[in-house]
Amino acid sequence: MKFSPILKVVTIPVLTLLTCIATSHTALADYLNSEGFGGNYRYELWSSDDNRSYYLKIWSKEASPNSKSYITTPTFESTREALIYFDCNYAEKSLPECPR
Repeated sequence: MKFSPILKVVTIPVLTLLTCIATSHTALADYLNSEGFGGNYRYELWSSDDNRSYYLKIWSKEASPNSKSYITTPTFESTREALIYFDCNYAEKSLPECPR
């Protein structure tokens, strides 16, 4: 009968620890930093929760904001890189940073 109280004493902290670990991984999320438009497209600029990587979601200007028909870009190391990518490839701007 002494096994049952020992099991409770060990099990509860272990389950609590596992729950905390699982919750910390689940709580990670991406964050919307900004949104805008250019040319025939609009974008949302998203960042990882640690602000180490950024990516764009790009829609046709006519598409509904709730439409799932968007393009997701590869990740960028800065917001500047992401916005230059959008301007060069979607907004049809001719910037010095744009590849020729």
